[in-house]
Amino acid sequence: MYIQTLTRIRNSVMAGKKRLKVPFSKMDYEVTQALVRAGYLDSAEKKGRSVKKIIDIDIKMENASPVIRDIKLVSKPSQKVYKGYRSIHPSKQGYGKYFLTTPKGIMTDKEAKKEKVGGEILFEIW
Repeated sequence: MYIQTLTRIRNSVMAGKKRLKVPFSKMDYEVTQALVRAGYLDSAEKKGRSVKKIIDIDIKMENASPVIRDIKLVSKPSQKVYKGYRSIHPSKQGYGKYFLTTPKGIMTDKEAKKEKVGGEILFEIW
């Protein structure tokens, strides 16, 4: 589940680590690829075979500090949050981003507005 992957990324950022490895799942891989496209991670590569698959993640650094400041989960297993593309507002006055799962895949709030699709808001990152 993507929640554990986001928690591991947040803990690595807080500890000052640049690299981490997480167990592979399709959802986790799609979330990390969306974070790479948005510029929060340098790379996220799938490695290994069959049962031993992992995702090798490089956290993006800028001036010796990570680009990611914090990650906040919006949808949780107990309470899902859905938004249409018209009701998606900027995160942190434009300094952060929401990530949504849509029929067209996982994308940022700006991409969802551009594609005119809504969906479940997974998390907020800044």
